[in-house]
Amino acid sequence: MNNSDLADKLAGENGITKADAKKLVDGLFAAIGDAAAQGEEISINGFGKFKVKDSPEREGRNPATGEAMTIKASRKLSFTPAKAVKDKLNG
Repeated sequence: MNNSDLADKLAGENGITKADAKKLVDGLFAAIGDAAAQGEEISINGFGKFKVKDSPEREGRNPATGEAMTIKASRKLSFTPAKAVKDKLNG
């Protein structure tokens, strides 16, 4: 499912236009992205948590040449599903 599919589903189930649903979906993901960029944890009851994790600088290898290289430190966004979502996945 992509953003358009999600917007179509929301529009059909909630009696709003597809354009309004698309704006809501885009706004939701923008708000999550903005909060994550500020290092905040995003917790959505019944769905899960998004957390920003720091990945330290480390040594690695260039797969093409085998040459040693340094992989820069970065921040990653991780997701932990809520129990309700895990239960749906595992029947």
